[in-house]
Amino acid sequence: MILSLQPVQVATKSDDAESQLVFADGFLVAVLVRLSEQHGADAGKWFLEAGFGPVDPIYPPVLTDLAAARVWILRQLAKDT
Repeated sequence: MILSLQPVQVATKSDDAESQLVFADGFLVAVLVRLSEQHGADAGKWFLEAGFGPVDPIYPPVLTDLAAARVWILRQLAKDT
């Protein structure tokens, strides 16, 4: 499975605008948003703003960096196979 990320800006109604669209084999599976300074200790981490299919958990995670996000998304996708 090939994951690709595309940087975008998302209108979140907060200071969290830096985002990444995540594609798995060409299909959009997630939207990650980088948390701003208003999130205190979580600033700079990545939040799963939206997930699709097997990447749609009940409780969206906060991930330390994009590498951790990739690993988490790949694990979610592997559960679906």
